[in-house]
Amino acid sequence: RARRRRPAPRLGRGGPAMSPSPDHSATVTALTIAGSDPSGGAGIQADMKAMSALGAYAMSVITALTAQSTRGVTGVHAVPVDFVRLQLDTLLEDIVPDATKIGMLATAELADAVGEYLPGLARTVLDPVMVATSGDRLLDEEAVGAVRRLCTGADLITPNLHEAAVLLDEQPAASLDGLRTQAQRLRDLGARRVLVKGGHLSGDAGDAVDVYADADGVEILRARRVATGNTHGTGCTLSSAIASLRPRRATWLEAVRDAKDYLTGAIGHADALGVGHGHGPVHHFYRIWTSEGE
Repeated sequence: RARRRRPAPRLGRGGPAMSPSPDHSATVTALTIAGSDPSGGAGIQADMKAMSALGAYAMSVITALTAQSTRGVTGVHAVPVDFVRLQLDTLLEDIVPDATKIGMLATAELADAVGEYLPGLARTVLDPVMVATSGDRLLDEEAVGAVRRLCTGADLITPNLHEAAVLLDEQPAASLDGLRTQAQRLRDLGARRVLVKGGHLSGDAGDAVDVYADADGVEILRARRVATGNTHGTGCTLSSAIASLRPRRATWLEAVRDAKDYLTGAIGHADALGVGHGHGPVHHFYRIWTSEGE
């Protein structure tokens, strides 16, 4: 369990932010801290696909191994906390990301450990992963409190309506007004910026509706709802897209809007992939692959 000790002026609770890597204006670097999905549709695999598709150099720190496919999750193996720290220490001594997405953390110890690094990381997006698209639980009960604490340190959190309800210890929102209220309540609890994803919440015209809230107020974001069962990894993809776009956008809201547009297209082209026998993955490279490649 031996590992290198982190140098004193580096990251840590309340520590100074580090300088980005050289020439970052030419190359945007984006880090995902999350679990692995062998099927490639969610987790770090989806994160790195989305980041790459949107022009960012993608890096990863793995927090958990999962046994899963498009049909569901059959096992979760958390990476030892010391080794997660070693991954971060080793990477950050060389490359400091322009943006970071945080996903599956699995245990309270992992969530608290990653939280120590937040003050030194720029443009952090936390996707408080708790339940997979298949309905399988990806976070143990003790970790919920740790993730709540983590929510106050990230620049943006992106819970879906079920995750927002768990964070607030409430029932899931059943209407757009309820979604708006929960977004504001998460802000009241200390989150800087909140994007609550409507997901299965029905819009008046069948839209996919999300609610964004920050210090300037609340924005309702709408997109066409795509009729498909292939939605594996949508939350991972959206949060990673936001992180990879934020260094090249003037505001968080602009990055969120563009990421939502990208995700809508990725879902719209998901059926073209034809991967798996359950909830298939979205098409991360729909803007890049030719029709012959599909």
